[in-house]
Amino acid sequence: MIGVGLLSLLAFLVSTLLWHRLSLIQEQLARQSADAGVQSTEARAIAKQAQEMAREAAARVAVLDARLSEVALQRTQLEELMQSLSRSRDENMVVDIESAIRLAQQQAQLTGSVEPLLAALKSAEQRVARAAQPRLTSLQRAIARDIDRIKSAAISDTPGLLVKLDELVHLTDELALANAAMPIRPASAGKRDSTEAAPNWWLHAWQTVRDQASTLMRVSRIEQPEAALLSPEQSFFLRENLKLKLLNARLGLLARQLDSARADLAAAAISLNRYFDPGSRKTQLVVTLLQQVQIQMKTLQIPRVDDTLGALATAAAGR
Repeated sequence: MIGVGLLSLLAFLVSTLLWHRLSLIQEQLARQSADAGVQSTEARAIAKQAQEMAREAAARVAVLDARLSEVALQRTQLEELMQSLSRSRDENMVVDIESAIRLAQQQAQLTGSVEPLLAALKSAEQRVARAAQPRLTSLQRAIARDIDRIKSAAISDTPGLLVKLDELVHLTDELALANAAMPIRPASAGKRDSTEAAPNWWLHAWQTVRDQASTLMRVSRIEQPEAALLSPEQSFFLRENLKLKLLNARLGLLARQLDSARADLAAAAISLNRYFDPGSRKTQLVVTLLQQVQIQMKTLQIPRVDDTLGALATAAAGR
């Protein structure tokens, strides 16, 4: 009885201590919750004030930008008016030729064709020839050199590159992964007929287990460790990522952002060599086609007309 009483007293003391500790924890949590509520209210007030200040600042910036645009437009118009009044006939012709050539160069960069640039250079050559001014002789020679250089430059066919990129995108679904499981071989022709009874039931069971276990493990050589760690479920996302790189290269080609397109093609080549089976015929075909696109992409740069622009700057300066 004494032991039971001691145990009861000890249990009562432990319960009292636990109750007291729980009360302290509840009080501390209540204080922390109150502090957090106060801080949250202050933070919301500060955030609201910051949003209002940001809106006011954005409105002021928009007004200043509009005024600055108006002032810049007025200044540009005034400068053009002053320059048009101060130029002579030859100077106006030089400025017109420079503007036409720069505009044609931009059109050639956007379209990937040198025809606008050649047309502008030929028109400029005719105008300079009709002017018959000795000080424009160097300009005429520079225009002739640029025309010859553009005609002799090898420019890749942009539509042909787009067709090849589309073909690469279509072939992506047919590529074999480096760690793809080999197809299960069909049963041999010499397999025993199901009606034939096995000599012993345990021998038949052992043969069944061995056949099933042989399909659970395979040995293959994979050069890249990343390909070995690639799960079968990730193959879909890997192919879609490769397609995305090729489509980004196509968009970069259409937008004439050649550096971005080359970077996407290089990333696609790295992914292709790392994760796909190099011995597959489809993979070899895609690698060859991708290399052709990368080589042709290097010849997409439109030749510059620096000689003509330099001669125009010299003629505009009156030298």
